[in-house]
Amino acid sequence: MKVMQRKVFWMSFVLLGLLADFTLPFTWALVATIPIIGVSWWVAYRSDWF
Repeated sequence: MKVMQRKVFWMSFVLLGLLADFTLPFTWALVATIPIIGVSWWVAYRSDWF
């Protein structure tokens, strides 16, 4: 179970990070990294989806 949660965390973090990189200016993409970490953590570990 832990392996799946870790994979989901990193996949969601990378996908949301790339989305922010391509849609936001550089400075905003850097600032958006902190909420992206929070959302990815919640999806992988707290949402009970995986």
